[in-house]
Amino acid sequence: MTEETTTTLTGQAPPPVRDWPTPDLDGTVFDPVLAGLMREGPLTRIRLPYGEGWAWLATRHEDVRLITADPRFSRAEVTARQVTRTEPRFEPRPGALAWADQPDHHRLRNPVAGAFTVAAMKRMRPRAQRMLDALVDGVLDDGPPADLVERVLEPFPIAVVSEVMGVPAADRDQVHAWTRQIISASGRAEAAEEAERGLHSWIADTVRARAASTGDDVYSLLGAAVARGEIGEEEAIGLAGPLQTGGEAVTHHCEQLLYLLLTRPELLERALDEERRVPLLDELLRYIPHRSSVGLACIALEDVDLHGVRIAKGEPVYVSCPAANRDPDVFPDPDRIDPDRDPNPHLAFGNGPHYCTGAVLARLQTELLVDTLLRRLPGLRLAVPAEEVRRRRGTAIHGPHPLPCRWD
Repeated sequence: MTEETTTTLTGQAPPPVRDWPTPDLDGTVFDPVLAGLMREGPLTRIRLPYGEGWAWLATRHEDVRLITADPRFSRAEVTARQVTRTEPRFEPRPGALAWADQPDHHRLRNPVAGAFTVAAMKRMRPRAQRMLDALVDGVLDDGPPADLVERVLEPFPIAVVSEVMGVPAADRDQVHAWTRQIISASGRAEAAEEAERGLHSWIADTVRARAASTGDDVYSLLGAAVARGEIGEEEAIGLAGPLQTGGEAVTHHCEQLLYLLLTRPELLERALDEERRVPLLDELLRYIPHRSSVGLACIALEDVDLHGVRIAKGEPVYVSCPAANRDPDVFPDPDRIDPDRDPNPHLAFGNGPHYCTGAVLARLQTELLVDTLLRRLPGLRLAVPAEEVRRRRGTAIHGPHPLPCRWD
């Protein structure tokens, strides 16, 4: 597919292809390139740093919801293509939920769905609270200042995800090291490949060892599903890998959330009010960009007309949930944090069949972190001026690191 393709629009020239370098951004800054693409129209065309050709980009809330739920768009078709993309490597594994279409997606998701239900998370909550309290006990024992990223925001989500997945305590540091390297954008071609091999080998051994398990952790559920012939071992590995890295996303989101609370007194005051906290946390899910660019592509299985634009069969399409979360037709004054926004149909966890498997778990961890840190560290504040807080670089998702804090 070339830029000269003319089957894309009806009655007018196709929009120009815009190069999108997807640079590192500071804090909760909304990507200015994405903002410009949103102003150009509901559907634009982009070329990302890697892969081949160009792809459509949908940024409006209505279109993002349609494309992510419409069977005329296929994730599975992407696996045989080198679609323009943000990462140098593209080697999807069998069993990866992200690249499955229905009914295969349901077959793959079904064995682990029970580990992430609302009921399962209610059972998990007391254990998660104990883990978090132990970390905060250590912070209190040592006294201020403390880097809350190193002491709490990194270890807590990883510990909770490891508990849900069924990672033995002795293996958790190694598993965390692998997952952190996998999501890093720096040194990806070599270090990330080595980390993936290590993690996938460990997952395979763990799944085999739990073939006869009746446990409710993810690796036990996968082991039993493989033993019953419902999924293959390679599919189990492809399914478990992204779930295992989920704690990293919670860490990065909470880093940015906490920074906003500690630099905007009106938000901190609202967060201290337990009855009014949940709507604020939902609004921050909408407001904080959960990634620096786009997610995963799909392929049109037939011609699809949107807004007078023809997306031709075989053409790749990206959607931007961060852009949809700033759609002014759905979210008035979208660049302002409005804790009383109602309704708030944000797409921070995606939409349709690929709605985030761990969404309920992510909400649980976020609520516990905010409640526990504000309750047990009274007068919580930054230990350095806000402008001196450094940011992560070279990662797909970004936040402040370290985050030195004091309290009374």
